[in-house]
Amino acid sequence: MSRTEQGAAWLILPTYNEAENIEPFVEAVRTKLPASARVLIVDDSSPDGTGERADRLAARHPDVSVLHRRDKEGIGPAYVAGFRHALAGGAELILEMDSDFSHDPAYLPRLLEAAGSADLVLGSRYVSGGGVSDWGPLRRAISRSGSAYARLLLGVEVRDLTGGFKCFRRRVLEAIDLDSVRAHGYAFQVELTYRAIRSGFKVVEVPIVFRDRRAGSSKMDRGIVAEAVWQVPQMRFGYKSGDRGQAPTELDERRYTF
Repeated sequence: MSRTEQGAAWLILPTYNEAENIEPFVEAVRTKLPASARVLIVDDSSPDGTGERADRLAARHPDVSVLHRRDKEGIGPAYVAGFRHALAGGAELILEMDSDFSHDPAYLPRLLEAAGSADLVLGSRYVSGGGVSDWGPLRRAISRSGSAYARLLLGVEVRDLTGGFKCFRRRVLEAIDLDSVRAHGYAFQVELTYRAIRSGFKVVEVPIVFRDRRAGSSKMDRGIVAEAVWQVPQMRFGYKSGDRGQAPTELDERRYTF
């Protein structure tokens, strides 16, 4: 597929021990992004050589760059560092996704298209047309329960609050005080979406099918789950009274056929 022109879009890919995935994954996403897009790999000093492979990609492709971070601080700080680089580089659209093929690069054009009439686009497993593949019943139940828990406590209608496949308009990340983002693990995804809703931005969900990673091991552990359990209530009740933002807009749901 040829790469087509579109506005300034940056894709942020945080990595830790993704040596088996990063090169084929970046080659795949480049075929689905506009020709003007940039890919930023944010590597937290992976001991398996991910950073070196990312550097090889950057040497081959001028649209790929690498941010090497000294410490492994969690997915939240890695994304924040990437967002800052993208904003400083003039990005108008900032995408995020997992770099292990659990998020299919084929969905990238759908998220970019939906961003034409929205401020934040979520790749959603839990709207009509979405789903998960290669998961057992227990993992499916845990995932749905986590999203339902966050929706209930935060009082929002977004179906998939915990997903990490998103497209932000620049103004959303500029409005969010990135210095004050509290979550470091996967609760980070909940926090950013919740802050966008609280600030009155238009959020839409497009269906995706989430698949198990192609290679390597999952970064999910009990500590990440525990963080999400105790931080979600703090997101709802722990903000200062002056940090309420505007009333959320009515949510829209986009459906596509593939």
